[in-house]
This record gives sequence, structure tokens and C-alpha cells, in this order.
Amino acid sequence: MSNLKNVPLPDIGDFDEVEVIEILVSVGDTVAEDDGIITLESDKASMEIPAPFAGVITEIKVALGDKIKQNDIILTIESAESEVEIVEEVVEKVSSEPQIMSVVVPDIGDFDEVEVIEVLVSVGDTIAEEDGIITLESDKASMEIPAPFAGVITEIKVALGDKIKQNDIILTIESAESEVEIVEEVVEKVSSEPQIMSVVVPDIGDFDEVEVIEVLVSVGDTIAEEDGIITLESDKASMEIPTPFAGKVTDINVALGDKIKLGDLILNIESTGKAPTESPVEQAPTPITAPTPVVAPTPKPTPQTLDPSISTTPKGLSHASPSIRKLARELGVDLSNVTGTGQKNRVLEGDLKGYVKQIMLSGGSGSALPKTPVIDFSKFGDTETIALPRIKKLSGKHLTACWLNIPHVTQFDEVNIDKMEVYRQAQKAKGVKLTPLVFIMKGVVEALQAHPNFNASLDESGENLILKKYFNIGIAMDTPNGLVVPVIKDVEQKSLVELATELGETSAKARDGKLKPSDMQGAGFTISSLGGIGGTQFTPIVNSPEVAILGVSRSFNKPVWNGETFLPELTLPLALSYDHRVIDGAQGGRFMAELNTILREANYD
Repeated sequence: MSNLKNVPLPDIGDFDEVEVIEILVSVGDTVAEDDGIITLESDKASMEIPAPFAGVITEIKVALGDKIKQNDIILTIESAESEVEIVEEVVEKVSSEPQIMSVVVPDIGDFDEVEVIEVLVSVGDTIAEEDGIITLESDKASMEIPAPFAGVITEIKVALGDKIKQNDIILTIESAESEVEIVEEVVEKVSSEPQIMSVVVPDIGDFDEVEVIEVLVSVGDTIAEEDGIITLESDKASMEIPTPFAGKVTDINVALGDKIKLGDLILNIESTGKAPTESPVEQAPTPITAPTPVVAPTPKPTPQTLDPSISTTPKGLSHASPSIRKLARELGVDLSNVTGTGQKNRVLEGDLKGYVKQIMLSGGSGSALPKTPVIDFSKFGDTETIALPRIKKLSGKHLTACWLNIPHVTQFDEVNIDKMEVYRQAQKAKGVKLTPLVFIMKGVVEALQAHPNFNASLDESGENLILKKYFNIGIAMDTPNGLVVPVIKDVEQKSLVELATELGETSAKARDGKLKPSDMQGAGFTISSLGGIGGTQFTPIVNSPEVAILGVSRSFNKPVWNGETFLPELTLPLALSYDHRVIDGAQGGRFMAELNTILREANYD
């Protein structure tokens, strides 16, 4: 009995798409497991993709020059053995020996190495699933690593003071689950027909949670691979999530307005064909001849119940992850006031959100805002209530946090841009259209290179400044749904024409609501230009975690006395807002003077 299986493109690292530069097999070829099937090339390296199992090639889905991404189907293979035969092989190979499993360092965030500050177990200890095994410490936080399964400790691979990183082996465990039990699970899974596949939230970028704003399918719908199933919206962009395979929707696990995150279940599909990466047979473990790495799970947050009377007296040092500390800064919460419910009283996301919710509901003291009085405006005349766009509501919360947490200072200046305008008009005559914004972007980068404190962010302690060696500029853009700030990356490496082209393309994506999360990340400095709309000055709000923002108003002709007569000068008003914790007035003045000189005197030829 044969078995047709799709071979998808596996995880190939931080690449959106890669090019097929070589196809190593043909239809009808017999391949062994790990034989090369295609060669891919990115801008950094080439890589050969192996077959995950043996069999005969029945169809090739890609061609030379195709651009493909993770989970795209490469080809199909008629497996040489059926699921029953695979189970029989597993049963045949199983021995009575218990499994020796390796526990490795899980994903611990944006750290290359962390130090082992405590080993919580010894060789011979019997531990339960989720028992702590070691404690790690970075320069930002400490964290306890739990055991992913129960058993007996057979060997400890780390010692106090060791520096370890993701996927390093911590210890080995003689698992309490026998291989016979595993085989029984395999038999049970492969016998279930048809196959019910779960669709979960994929990697959506640097967002803890996003809101479901549209459910595009219903139970009973038959959908094709890549059909949209839900639409999500963050405070920066909306995105449609496609199904990774075809089939019939059996149940939907999300609803409009739900907040969901990476790995959450969206819906289940009765698959019309076996999903290659989810096949129970392919997941079936084979007898262990060497320790098998298993990533230790991250403890799930547990919501906290707080007393309505919330103390704001600091309780000392708080324990929380960097992402929780970042969220606390954005919400204006002192973490020392939050009671943690995690292991060793660690503050979890649920604890923080529960604290804020109780503050708002109780009207307690702390960092809660005073309530706005409720006014019945209809008694003064006719009124109409309309809902704010979702992006406005979400960005409003972020802007409020920025305004409350950052001590703002704004400095103003005016720049003579006669020389810039002459150059722009000369280029326009040649058919090249350049807006003043691209000149300002280049000028800002040159000023940032001379004043690196403006291209920086405070760390979570507020005691250190993180200087950014890259020059990515956020550009505030007005859209029908509200303000968005896409990021133009590596501005220093691009010409004026390249920047103008990219700005045009980015503006179109912003207007159409097609910006991706990656388009909105990584800025070191932001420019907000209202020159095309009007106004003489405004005070822009610093976009945390950045420390400065430049506001650009409408240019105008200004009479300037040259000692003998008044001459018109084309003048551009600028407003520089900055975080006074990082930048003082003298630094702000020097930055503005530098930018003024660059824009006024730069030689564009």
C-alpha cells in the first residue's frame, strides 16, 4: 500500500523568499531519506533541501527561478511504505529500555548567552513535569527553566557560572513514559480517518497579542490552500491569515474581538490531504539510540486577582521578563507595585494587565489617569456618535503612554531651503520628482551620525542608553484608518531617487492597509511631515522607545534683510521633540543647528 505525501519547504531562517537555483530530481526518481531534492539561494547563502523520507517522486511543484517561502509545497513523494508498515517498524524496533531524553535551553529571548546561577536538581532526582531544573540570569532578568516531562535525572551537563545559549543541553532524563505507550499513541493517531488538522496563529512579528477583526469562513465551508480565514489587526497594521492546507472547516475557535497570539488555535480543518508537517506518522518517535533534544516549555501566564484597594507603595525588586518590563513602561506601571503569580513571584502578563484593570475600575491611585466627566452633549443640540477607527483607538493608547512617560521638550528652527528647491526643480525638469522629505531624511541621518544619542533608546532600567548603529527612519503617514508609521531602512545607503521610489511604494501600501508587521519595526528616529497639508509649527510626540522626533511644517517665502534690502528666502519650519531624560537643551540645540547647516549648505550635485 503506497502513501502520497507532500514535501513542504522547511524553516530556512530569516528569509521571506528564496530562489530555486537547481532541481536535483525528476518525476519517477526513487529517492532515499535525506537525498537532496532542490537547491535554494538567498542573498547570503545557498542551501540544499533534503527529502524527509524515502519514496518515488510523483510531481514537482516548483521550477528554476521560482521564489518560494516556508511551507510552500516543493514536490510530492509516493512513500514506499504505508502508515501501518511504519507503525509495525516502530513496534519491531521498540525495546524494553526506558527513553533517555535531553532537555535543552528553550527560546529565552534576545540574548546570545545567559549565566547559570542555580542548579535546582541532582543526578538521581525524580522530578515531575514543570519542576524547575536550573535558574538563568541575563543582564535584564533571571528566569527558571522547567522540566518538559517527568522522570529521573541521569546526567547534568551544566554547572554554576556556565554561559549557555538556546538549544544547549542542560541535562538528560530517563523518561517515565515507556516506548510501548508511545507506540500505542502512534497506532491510535494513524488509525483516525479523516485527518483533523489544527490551524494556529503563525509568526506575526513583534506583537504579544493582536485583535481578530474579521472571520472570513464558517463551519462547513470547504476552503483551498492559502484561502484567507481571519483578519488580525495590531496597533500598526492589519493582516489576513491564510490556511496552510485545503479541507472543510469543522470548528472555529476564535470570535470577533478576541485577542490572540502566536500558537493560539484558530480553527480545525478536516483535511482533504495529509499535511506533511503534521502527519502523525511523521511525528512518531523512533527508538532512542542517543538523547533526543526536547525544548523546555515556557510557563503559561496565570491571570492575577487583585484586591480593589491597590497599594502603590513599592515592594522592592520585581522579577519579570524583558517583554513584561517593556509593556509596563508603555502602560506607565511601576512593576514593584504588582504582585507576581509566577514561579518565585515572577510578574506575568496576566498579573500586569489585571493590575491595570483593577486600577482603572477602582479609580485607585497610582498611574491611572483621572476620569473624564460624562457629559450629555445632546442637551446642547443635535449630536451623532461614530466609532473611532481601530488604528486610532490602538495608536491613541500608545501615544498617551508616550506623552505620560516621556518628559518632552520641543525646539523650533527655520531653514533656508533655496538651494534644495533649485536642485529639486532642476531634477523635475529632467523628469525626476523628489519631495523635500527625501532631502530631510538624508539630512537627519547625517545629523544622527554626528549626534548618536538621538538614534538611541533607554534600556528597561532607565540607566543605560542603547546606541543604534543602523539608520532606519520612521515616517508618520496619514491613512483613511488613522496614523501609521512605516519604517524606511538603511537610509544612509540609498540615493535620493531610491528613497523617493520607496516612499511612494510604502505610501501606497499604507493607504491600502497592506503594510506588514515587519514594515513597521526597527526605527531609530521618526519624521512627521505636515508640509503637504499646512501649518506653521506643531509639537510632535516622541514615538517610544525612540528618544526624538522631527516635525516638518509647510515651507513659505520669508523676507530676510541682507544689510541693504529685504530678499525672499524659501523657509522650512522644523520642530524637534526629544526625551529630556536623554537629551538636554544644549544637545538639542546642537543637533538642530547641525541639521540646519546640512539642509541649507549640502551640495546635491
